[in-house]
Amino acid sequence: MRSISPSDAEEGEERSAGFVLFRRSPDRRLYLLLRHRDGGHWAFPKGRIEPGEDERDTAEREVAEETGIETPRRIGGFRRVSAYRFERGGRSISKTVVFFLGEAVSATVCLSDEHTDAAWLGMAAARERLTYAEGRRILDEAEAFLEAAD
Repeated sequence: MRSISPSDAEEGEERSAGFVLFRRSPDRRLYLLLRHRDGGHWAFPKGRIEPGEDERDTAEREVAEETGIETPRRIGGFRRVSAYRFERGGRSISKTVVFFLGEAVSATVCLSDEHTDAAWLGMAAARERLTYAEGRRILDEAEAFLEAAD
């Protein structure tokens, strides 16, 4: 895994990590989506990789900070990468996000001040609610992975 230095951030490159979190209800899986305070987009919990952290450390820290869910049961074998560009302050940013798959045992979510809402949604509703196509692709891959494991 490559470390991101301060010069990378200055050049417009960011790396983040997060989780596609799900929980089981009696008849289906429910996925957790968060609505971001800035922009109002719906996405999975994720955040920037900090110096000294690896991807998993970041993903677990971000889930705890953003949702209050401590140490979800990580589903081995799932690691997906989402890469995209966006504008911030007139600069083009290249962002890479690594997602892991995790199962939450509790439905209780304690939002951070970065988010305004959270929702546990079935597959179809989660696909509709996710703001960006990359999020829908990651969700589709997570669902297919879990279906194959069932």
